[in-house]
Amino acid sequence: MTGHIGLVGAGAMGGAIGARLATTGTALKVFDLDAQKVADLVAKGATAAASASALAQGAGAVILSLNASHIVRAAVFGPNGIAAGAAPGLLIIDMSSIDPEATRALAAEAREKGLRWVDSPLSGGAPKAEIGQLTLMQGGTEADVCEAQDILSQLASNQTHMGDVGTGQTTKIVNQVLCGLGFMAVAEATALAEAAGVNVERIPAALKGGRADSALLQEYMPRFAARDYRRTGRIDNMVKDLDGARELARQTQITMPLTALAAEIHRLLTAAGLGGEDQAALMEFFRGPSKEKFQ
Repeated sequence: MTGHIGLVGAGAMGGAIGARLATTGTALKVFDLDAQKVADLVAKGATAAASASALAQGAGAVILSLNASHIVRAAVFGPNGIAAGAAPGLLIIDMSSIDPEATRALAAEAREKGLRWVDSPLSGGAPKAEIGQLTLMQGGTEADVCEAQDILSQLASNQTHMGDVGTGQTTKIVNQVLCGLGFMAVAEATALAEAAGVNVERIPAALKGGRADSALLQEYMPRFAARDYRRTGRIDNMVKDLDGARELARQTQITMPLTALAAEIHRLLTAAGLGGEDQAALMEFFRGPSKEKFQ
């Protein structure tokens, strides 16, 4: 592959992706509507692009890190979008979390324009991106995924080709069901331990290696206990993902009562003004949500 790597989207997740790529030697160009987010990555070694179209010119591949399928569509096919500046054969690697059906439609439109598409949603969040230990689940042709995996090797310690375009996004939905329910379970267990007078700080070590152990338990129970609400993700993004799981369940005619409950709790906190907060703020559900402490 020749040419720079483009990155469209420099929010919490895209910023972490861009920082890791820029600081590990990737020739990176970045575009985001927020000039300050672009400037933050330029300070780490990236180059700013005036538009998504300009970013795509001469690129070896373009990575997307965006919040919704309609935003992905605008970034790729809208005015001054990637497709307007891309040479035939450009590989688009979508690391956004969007629904599989939209992904397949976007990939089909890209093929009509001579562009290639790999969906590569992630798990691990900004903290894992910063140390190159993301988990990526990928959909696309074998050749395209192989190329994408090489490009993303500085970001991930686990990359799995799941099948055709869209299967990466389907696997991410499964991941988000497990995470959404897992966050709630750990938060609820933390609240119970606190109410019962157990030293919560000792629980992760006490349960390590047992059946209840998990990465969520080890990372988030200490944060729940400390009310450590530093932002590495967003509650409202989990609403989007769990709603996506419920829509897929509707399409496949299965029932997901626990996912529905987790989605509504996340929606309740979002309605209370906490949608932009980290998952750690789920603890507010157990004492009544209030936005004031975050201002």
